[in-house]
Amino acid sequence: MHSVLPDSAGPAAVAPQKHSKPSTSLPFGHHIPLSSIKGSTYLTAQTLVQQVTYALSHKIFTYSESFDLDVAAKAWAEAGEPNARGYPTQVESMQTRNGAASAVLGYILSPDLDRSRRAIPQTILASSASLKHLRFSLNQLSLLNERAVPFVAHVAAVNYNAGSTKSLTADYASTITLAEDLGFGLVASSSAHEVQHMALFATLLAKHIPTIHVYDGVTAGRETFRADDVLDQKSLYEVFDAVSSESSIIGKRTESAEDKAQRVLKSFNVHLGTAYQFFEYEGHPQAEHILVVFGTIESSVSIQAASALVQRGEKVGVLSVRLYRPFVEEEFLKITPKTAKTILVLGQVQTQQMAEDPADRSRLFEDVLATVSSSAHWSRKPHIEEIKYASVQFLDPQSIITTFRYLARKGRGRVEDEEIVELSDTYAPLDKQYIIWDIDDSSSANVPTILSQLFANDSSRHVTINSNFDNLVQGGSVRTDIRDTTSSVDAACPISNADLVYVGNANLLGSFDVTRDVKSYGTCILRFPGLKAEDVAKKLALSFRKSIAQKSIKLYIFDSAASPLAEVSPVAEPFLTELAILSVARPSSSAADIRGLSNINGDLDTLNGMSKELESVLREVEVPESWAKEESDQDLPVLPFNININSFAASDKAEIEQDSKLESWEVAAKALAFPETYSTESSLKPELPAKTYKAYVKENRRLTPSTYDRNIFHVEFDIGAAGLKYQIGEALGIHAENDPEEVSDFIKWYGLDANALVQVPSLKDPSLLETRTVYQTILQNIDIFGRPPKKFYSLLGEHATDPAHQKALLALGGPEGATEFKRRAEVDTSTFADVLAEFPSAHPPFPILAQLVSPLKRREYSIASSQQVTPTSVALLVVVVQWTDTKNRTRYGQATRFLQRLRPGTSLTVSVKPSVMKLPTETTAPIILAGLGTGLAPFRAFVQHRAYQRDVLGLPIGPVLLYMGSRHQREEYLYGEEWEAYRDAGVVTLLGRAFSRDQPKKIYIQDRMRESLEEIVEAYLVKTGAFYLCGPTWPVPDVTAVLEEAVRVLAGREGRKVTPSTEIMQLKEDGRYVLEVY
Repeated sequence: MHSVLPDSAGPAAVAPQKHSKPSTSLPFGHHIPLSSIKGSTYLTAQTLVQQVTYALSHKIFTYSESFDLDVAAKAWAEAGEPNARGYPTQVESMQTRNGAASAVLGYILSPDLDRSRRAIPQTILASSASLKHLRFSLNQLSLLNERAVPFVAHVAAVNYNAGSTKSLTADYASTITLAEDLGFGLVASSSAHEVQHMALFATLLAKHIPTIHVYDGVTAGRETFRADDVLDQKSLYEVFDAVSSESSIIGKRTESAEDKAQRVLKSFNVHLGTAYQFFEYEGHPQAEHILVVFGTIESSVSIQAASALVQRGEKVGVLSVRLYRPFVEEEFLKITPKTAKTILVLGQVQTQQMAEDPADRSRLFEDVLATVSSSAHWSRKPHIEEIKYASVQFLDPQSIITTFRYLARKGRGRVEDEEIVELSDTYAPLDKQYIIWDIDDSSSANVPTILSQLFANDSSRHVTINSNFDNLVQGGSVRTDIRDTTSSVDAACPISNADLVYVGNANLLGSFDVTRDVKSYGTCILRFPGLKAEDVAKKLALSFRKSIAQKSIKLYIFDSAASPLAEVSPVAEPFLTELAILSVARPSSSAADIRGLSNINGDLDTLNGMSKELESVLREVEVPESWAKEESDQDLPVLPFNININSFAASDKAEIEQDSKLESWEVAAKALAFPETYSTESSLKPELPAKTYKAYVKENRRLTPSTYDRNIFHVEFDIGAAGLKYQIGEALGIHAENDPEEVSDFIKWYGLDANALVQVPSLKDPSLLETRTVYQTILQNIDIFGRPPKKFYSLLGEHATDPAHQKALLALGGPEGATEFKRRAEVDTSTFADVLAEFPSAHPPFPILAQLVSPLKRREYSIASSQQVTPTSVALLVVVVQWTDTKNRTRYGQATRFLQRLRPGTSLTVSVKPSVMKLPTETTAPIILAGLGTGLAPFRAFVQHRAYQRDVLGLPIGPVLLYMGSRHQREEYLYGEEWEAYRDAGVVTLLGRAFSRDQPKKIYIQDRMRESLEEIVEAYLVKTGAFYLCGPTWPVPDVTAVLEEAVRVLAGREGRKVTPSTEIMQLKEDGRYVLEVY
């Protein structure tokens, strides 16, 4: 149950989130006067959009939420700055909620509106996240367009994905859908450099049809860049007035929207001296493979990728859609090369599920398909395909290059020359790129901005700076990319070939692969106070050391603690950081840089003093060759190399949080009785971002003997009434509950009333409270019997009344307790409940405890059935996780014990998670399946589906090679009878069984594969099959070695020289080598 939104009549609303850094939507994070926006200057796209709207509008309605879409316009209005018509524009900040934009509708349609202002466009500034709330009012506006004043909406493509990524995404699909459904014009900025012109063009088009201008709101829209030939207010108005006068004859109802748009654009180009078109083509003039894209980042990265390929002689091109609505087909055909053999549409859809569903198409694909299909432009029409993507998917130039290569392979059958395309080739020798990683509340957090301003002082250079925040890692992390180039570079994607990376906190090495985007022979500066030379190898993570050595990166240690001034001056460390980076990045210009920094920082004496300390705080580390060859007993973690953007600012660590509280039943009763007042919603699992379903246990059957030490069981759920749909290879999320008996015991021990109500902030939206009983909370929501993180000890220590307990808990949560914490977590497997029992004086009130304890997470299990075969049920193959701890207690995995105890008819909550395990689209493509233990689960679904395709649909199917591994045939021949039946029926063509402990010499799955190497060569390489491995990680190297051997065998027959590992990597990129290991 939800209650209390900010406008409700219920309890007090939550205070808005505070941010400790200036807005990244402003150039260098600083407010600038409206009059200074002209000529050549440093700006952001969002600032330019606001300049156009402020200059030309009488009133601006803003739906900014927390995205800072109106921060500049509000500052100008508050300062009383006049617009192009000589008076301050009114800026109205509106709430984003259902029914939003009613005030806008009323204002625009009002008969009392000053007649002299009825020709002035009225403007909305909004995000794509707000469109669902604006839709009703905008629909009314489209229906009453003839009576309304001109209307334009500038929409930043930004939305929040509350799913597994918890990130901010560039959502264009919502805007495309709205514009098409409501009949609005839709203009897109293909880059930040043209956003001022496109905002102006959209405002002019709005005089004839309601128009939306959309631009990237996540990265490109907030990046500070050098904009040249920027129009000031006066020039904007002159162009607006001239084009408006010339196009005023367009008002006839008989004239189509396409004709109106063409006339406006023609006049617009004449007065600006530009050559904009509805569609822009970049690439080879005789391109054979063309990519059609829509969106700022999409256009930018695609053009960058195509340019790199064209320089290498490849016949590719990119067609960017600038005016999407109306979609002028003749303009599309006019600009598309007639040499095109394939046209690939990069189409965004609203959800990941839509991206994976073959039945769904993007709106852009449907438009392009209709245009090409009905055209006589080609003597032989090009083949049209679509690659769908959801807004959560990350696009960069390399992924676009891979897309072009996919087209080339389809067109030529095989690509012989596919060496890596280095995008650094597109930069000049004097261009420099820097990446700065830090904790967002670091004393040096403003260093990237200061350095960028210093670089920007050189008028011959073009500098860009873009900071991205992840508030969920290390208490708040930030990555800043700085480009310092000799000419304008339109590259809104993250830097991938940096000259230098600075890491401001060594803890980040455990969370990010900070060297991944540094070029070979580049430089890394690591801030590590107090690090001794003899401890470098011991203190730095193995994966970091290996990368440094393998890429021949110069490593510097920045020991800020070695500076006496840093202890007494609060500005010393930021100054030292700036000087340290500059001394390595630009050693020849140190004196000039100090003077430049003093002009920004205003403290030349301190800077000069700091510069003398550099030798003592910055030292180069000799990187031994042995670092590159070091091995680990365990698999090295695969760390993200970029920020998962979930905020545009560093969160204030002192931010006010919604309190949890115990309540009586009357609170819940009022929320249920008056749902509109209390914004109450009922939900199956309201705290979960994933869509959930109720399923019922149909069968729960143990597959191994009861005397065997491993309890592996088959569990099947009835989903007939739930509406749940799943695809082959997907996983089922189990939202397991804690053991009821243990929950009751804990409630009794902690002195709680099981039926008391508790209100806790929602995980999806902390401004909402969720109400449930204490018993429900412990049973279903908090992981009280799970392992606590290190932070829990220090937070719990704040509630201890016994000084000894407090000291011990704070120590365990601090650096000095690292060894003891590791023992507790990995050896003792201590739980939250264990810690509370060990330190009884630490007894926080339950509402606080509910926030300190981690939430229960869903556990995902590969689905072991095909919905085409069993449409109303879903099956899992599960092994109970069980061990004995150091106190001789039998412990269980929370989810597997929950599942094992379920009886037929019991209900539970489930959800679906997509997977990389997908069958080839061609039914005749061979599949090679290798599963260990419960890793056989998805392959049961694969084989069921292949049998369905052959026996029910009558389709031809390819060979199925199934390899399975376990310890003993008698006890662990999982689904053995089914496999043999499928083999006898000809569905499974080879059954390779490896029971490792049934004979003196152990036989593993890779041994069975090697025994049938010829069959693998034929199915996998000759007939272009796909290989899948599911199970634990340990056999991956051995299994891969067998596949590499198969590559060598085939190459030897054909007389080709190959690098097997490279071939396997290519197969992986092609989706023909798929791993799902754990």
